[in-house]
Amino acid sequence: MDWKKEINSQKEALLNDLVDLLKIPSVKDLSTSSEQAPMGKAIKQALNLMLSKSERDGFRTKNIDHYVGFAELGPEDASHYIAILCHLDVVPATGEWAHDPFTPFLQDGKLYARGAIDDKGPTMAAYYALKILKENNLPLKHRVRIIFGTDEESGMSCMKKYVQTEPDPLTGFAPDAEFPIIHAEKGQINAILKWKQTGILNAEGNRLISFISGEKGNMVPDTATAKITGNQLDGVKEEFRTFAANENLEHSIEEYDSMMVLTLKGKSAHGMEPFKGINAGLKLADFIVTRSIVNHPYLQFISERLAEDFFGKKLNIAFHDEITGPLTVNAGIFRHVPNEEAIITLNIRCPVETPYLRTIEKLSEVVQEYGFEIEAVREKKPHHVAKNHPVIKVLQQAYEEESQRPAELLTTGGATYARFLNNGVAYGAVFPGKENTAHQKNEYVEIEDLYRAAAIYANAIYHLANLDINE
Repeated sequence: MDWKKEINSQKEALLNDLVDLLKIPSVKDLSTSSEQAPMGKAIKQALNLMLSKSERDGFRTKNIDHYVGFAELGPEDASHYIAILCHLDVVPATGEWAHDPFTPFLQDGKLYARGAIDDKGPTMAAYYALKILKENNLPLKHRVRIIFGTDEESGMSCMKKYVQTEPDPLTGFAPDAEFPIIHAEKGQINAILKWKQTGILNAEGNRLISFISGEKGNMVPDTATAKITGNQLDGVKEEFRTFAANENLEHSIEEYDSMMVLTLKGKSAHGMEPFKGINAGLKLADFIVTRSIVNHPYLQFISERLAEDFFGKKLNIAFHDEITGPLTVNAGIFRHVPNEEAIITLNIRCPVETPYLRTIEKLSEVVQEYGFEIEAVREKKPHHVAKNHPVIKVLQQAYEEESQRPAELLTTGGATYARFLNNGVAYGAVFPGKENTAHQKNEYVEIEDLYRAAAIYANAIYHLANLDINE
């Protein structure tokens, strides 16, 4: 089968369907949540759209309590199925985009929109790969399901619902990362730190009124704002301007009688690689502390234990293994509003061999020095598939046949749906050497790369669906 030729005949239809999906602002919104829309109205709309397109194209479909749905192909009496795990939810479109993030814009071969590469573009590539198998009536030993999740970015409750009601797949992949193949994923520790002290600090000098930065724990915050009041603000304006200029960062200053509002712009990035962004919250807190503008434990903790350290050394939790490399820390949300809350969220990506309990104990010891406690912690265990597994061999062969490149095995700090699969991996759709703009402003996918990915997926799905594998 000439998979590239088959995809080429579907290019226009694939692009049109993808544009329809990208127009939906499917960010989790519990303010519009209901029994019929547990993740909010927009995500429900995205799920309904994909199930409707699947029915249009003749797939068997199922909607599982509006949390997750799937389209299925293959013999209904087959004992096993292969799962292609995709997600329709997206992170918020923060930052200043060149175009509206939910009005897809094609320029110079790049399709710009929130979700273009994470994960609506790859989802549509995988969907059309399955569509090609159907239209060519290719024989399949196992059923194949393309599963449409709705909560990948915020806890994966959709897949937790799925595994409660559906049998385990034989194997599969998640088209939600990078090519060639990611066979190991770091685990996670997601911690909410709550500052327990109360009362007004520095009554004689400057006081922190509020400190706000970030919206999602798994994103590097690109904006931070601090409100400060007091009688010792002389010179702060000029110091802040100099600091922002030296760091080459956008900033703004507002003054209201004895209150000053400092805002700093950084650069967003995926929380699995915090060093690729510029954390506005860390930068602003560090400026305030190192210039002795405000003396406050909340800010001191940020400056002394988080700033300029993405690997947990200052938190005393640094760790490294040979499979997935170093532990990383992303401080994604800062909220300090007196008499309301004072929290920091940490998204810690843990190597496969990380001692979880000891890591949490060490973190707790450090944060307590500043008046914090770990209010909540959520763990995700790592995922690892052996290099010589038959599934790996099939995916390597498909990639090499369609790309004419070697299929090297990779690891990631990201957490994909692959961890819900027996011997499943993350498989594309970002090609080697290409920029991955997931979770960033002006997110895009190179449209020809998406077509190439679809050909690889078609090849891989066909061979997985006919694979003899030990249960």
